[in-house]
Amino acid sequence: MPNPVSNYQAWVTKASHDSQAVDSLLTASGQIPWDVVCFHAQQVAEKLLKAFLVYHGRPIEKTHDLVKLLADAVAV
Repeated sequence: MPNPVSNYQAWVTKASHDSQAVDSLLTASGQIPWDVVCFHAQQVAEKLLKAFLVYHGRPIEKTHDLVKLLADAVAV
């Protein structure tokens, strides 16, 4: 994702792609790979929190810590 910090919509688009992956995995026939579903669900939350922070002009760290990102978002 080239320079996503300058464009919150890029984060939202990427989150949408992860959400589509979750939907596809959950509707697939056969055994569901829950670890992969959880990974993509975490990515959705992370990217949407980063989109929120970018939208509000806040710097974002290179982190996967949802608790930290949520705390940063609440402080906005």
